[in-house]
Amino acid sequence: MQLHLGSLTPKSFLEEYWQKKPLIIRQGFNQFQDFLSAEELAGLAMEDAVESRIIYKKNKKWQADFGPFESYDHLGKSDWSLVIQALNHWVPEVSELIKVFDFIPRWRFDDVMTSFATPGGSVGPHIDTYDTFICQGSGTRHWRVGDRGAHKQFTAHPALRHTEGFEAIIDEVLNAGDILYIPPGFPHEGISLDNSMSFSVGYRSDSARDMHTSMADFLIEKDIGKQQIEDPERAVCSNSGAIDTEDFARIKNQLLNTLDDQLISQFSGCYLTQSKCELDLPEEEQDYDGNDFLDFIEQQPMLRLGGLRCLYFEHSYKQGIFYMNGEEITLHKSFAEVIPLLCNEQMLNRKHITPWLNNAQFIQQITEWLKKGYWYFQAD
Repeated sequence: MQLHLGSLTPKSFLEEYWQKKPLIIRQGFNQFQDFLSAEELAGLAMEDAVESRIIYKKNKKWQADFGPFESYDHLGKSDWSLVIQALNHWVPEVSELIKVFDFIPRWRFDDVMTSFATPGGSVGPHIDTYDTFICQGSGTRHWRVGDRGAHKQFTAHPALRHTEGFEAIIDEVLNAGDILYIPPGFPHEGISLDNSMSFSVGYRSDSARDMHTSMADFLIEKDIGKQQIEDPERAVCSNSGAIDTEDFARIKNQLLNTLDDQLISQFSGCYLTQSKCELDLPEEEQDYDGNDFLDFIEQQPMLRLGGLRCLYFEHSYKQGIFYMNGEEITLHKSFAEVIPLLCNEQMLNRKHITPWLNNAQFIQQITEWLKKGYWYFQAD
């Protein structure tokens, strides 16, 4: 799968558009094909583990129903949309769509949201807090995008935050293979003109408040930060109700000294590799041993589970440290150079990992991940 940016390059796109202004990329994908049919998408939305919703209007009021769904017969042939989060967790081929946007680091990636809409179907006018590349599949949709500004938002339904009418700076119809990039803060609305599919590649942007809240939970979980302020050299104070400059410095240092580079790395690595949606992991541990792994890797590549998040820091991976599925993983330093491969690649073949295939400890570690379902071999 290849991305065509027209006269732009990834570098010029980031300089001119990323987080700055929306853009339509005509025929960003040549001969784009849906990754699954509408019927297959509807089948996924019947599964308990899949996060899905149907959005429609009833008596001119917006409604949102959440899956799993048993039937769609009551919806009619127009004016509704089926939305599924994290399609990349359930359809391995979607990894190819994510890969074409790898000029943006994976720690910013959220998921691929997929929408099937009937004629007139929409999720309503709204503003997102994340960047998204809306890739048009089959059918057509009419998109309006407004400029950033003080747009009044309101609750159209407990599950739908909408914005009032806006003047469009983009007012276009997307056809199969077209891409609409929308940065955070730009109001937009897409209305399907026929039965249509879209695949939205989203990039998360968590607030400092959310990260501080999660950091507090992390400190408690890891039992970190219990050190109290010590002041054996305290001088006599003249104003008992005041926090003087020296005490303010003590308080500040107590907080800042807790947040050293190691702790920030540990927290952010775990935080950024957590998946917000369920992974398609096996219910029971898979039956693998080291010999099975060696046999399979001779015949076919090893695939990473869709949605499994793996990240590393440039300053610490040579110590054998990386992060996967919300956990810090420490390998022997002699395996450090395999970490970028594990985190950058969705598919590893024998050539990738040849330098470590004679190491029993490495084989044991890979086998453990195969048992958990983090990596897998394609069934015949």
